[in-house]
Amino acid sequence: MGSTDESTPSNGLVDRTGFSVRDIIRDVWIGIGLPETALESLILPGEEDTGPIVPSSFKVGTLAHACLALAALSASQVHALRNGGIRVPNITVTRRHAAIEFKSERLYRLAGVNKPLEHQSLGGLHRTSDGYVRIHDGFPNHVKAILGVLGLPEDATREDIAQKTKNWASIDLETTATVDGNAAAYALRSTQQWDSLPQSKAIGNLPIALKQLAPGERGWSSRMHPDQTRPLKGLRVVELSRVIAAPVSGRTLAVHGADVLWVTSPNLPDLPSLDREFSRGKRTIQLDIHKTADKRKLLELIRTCDVFIQGYRPNSLARHGLSPEELVKANSNIIIANLSAFGPQGPWSGRRGFDSLVQTCSGFNVSEAEHAGQGEAARVLPCQALDHGAGYMLATGIMAAVHRGACEGGAWQVDVSLAGVMKYLRSLGQYPGSEGFQCDDFNRPEDIPEGYFETNETGYGTMTTVRHAASIEGCDVGWEIMPKPLGSDKAEWLLS
Repeated sequence: MGSTDESTPSNGLVDRTGFSVRDIIRDVWIGIGLPETALESLILPGEEDTGPIVPSSFKVGTLAHACLALAALSASQVHALRNGGIRVPNITVTRRHAAIEFKSERLYRLAGVNKPLEHQSLGGLHRTSDGYVRIHDGFPNHVKAILGVLGLPEDATREDIAQKTKNWASIDLETTATVDGNAAAYALRSTQQWDSLPQSKAIGNLPIALKQLAPGERGWSSRMHPDQTRPLKGLRVVELSRVIAAPVSGRTLAVHGADVLWVTSPNLPDLPSLDREFSRGKRTIQLDIHKTADKRKLLELIRTCDVFIQGYRPNSLARHGLSPEELVKANSNIIIANLSAFGPQGPWSGRRGFDSLVQTCSGFNVSEAEHAGQGEAARVLPCQALDHGAGYMLATGIMAAVHRGACEGGAWQVDVSLAGVMKYLRSLGQYPGSEGFQCDDFNRPEDIPEGYFETNETGYGTMTTVRHAASIEGCDVGWEIMPKPLGSDKAEWLLS
């Protein structure tokens, strides 16, 4: 198994090209301060297969296997501790199933029909005077912002945008859009160009950063009593997020029994194809934090929660009185979990970003295209690997904070970024040449045996979805709450 020469000390990457899935799990597990003995509880069918499982030069299948296993093992660790320090129950995650779950939003069926994801009408890759930029148009405010930067009216077409972008240099358009224009657009770079940027140096070498914010009493919430078959039963989670990455983290906590309240804004549109998938296991409420009453309700929930997940830019919630300092004042044992594009450090820390944009600006799209050898300027990964990887890593970090809070006390902060997951995935190396593309893909439900799915009645009708890839010995793993329209529930906690 080979790798490219991009994973060298000169570019700041740790060389993990020889890492197995167990090596990855150990690397992250020890890095966030969890007991090494728990690693004996891993059962990983398919781990001996180190070849590609989805078509990519990057080791996406290995990352998926490690991410799902890390999340399950951290849940098992919490379960063992809350039950008096028993042996950590064995967890089982198969490689193929993990890779399939990394594509879950593309594979569900509603009333027997697999509906494709909404396609961007204005965004995507656009030519510039010296290359390309990728524009994100997932929300109306992003569309309005990029049209403003380009001097176009609201009814502009994709062709209108193309005529404008070709007159811009890529970096100039990126800078104007992201720094001054509140848009989401990034230049297509090579890995070498990315490595030369200060932001690339500001991203840590581990995908999870965990730190204690303030000291406090050790122990559990009274709701986290023993003798449960659900590892996170009694854990209260407020999730303020949209799209994929942060919602994956909340969905992962919910599959292990946490009470997750997904808070979305009534000012943003629904994203039906994504919201249906990532609301599994959650209750859903809508609050407008610009309104005094809604903000008061959110703060009330935060004061009585265990975990606060937010998927917005670093410091963007501070102007609403939701800085880490204010949150700790409100709740002295809170776990604050942040999911961002570029992390809390570096000149790009305040920039908007999404999976596709991080792939674009970091050299992933260019490197994928070069390895595929089809003459493309850019090729995207076969799934939202940065989104999914970051979501599972954030859930792992949260559960590590739950464990360490019980043992050490205090308030904790977890930081995970799309760029951090990108950097870690890149450090695993790449398959040589086009070898990584010599495999089948899971593009349709028909490509996957029925045993990987489960069917439930939801607020949208009968829904068949990818079953969770992890199991924990002696525990019930699964979603108890099914998807429903946003804002369907009350802003209150379940009794426990």
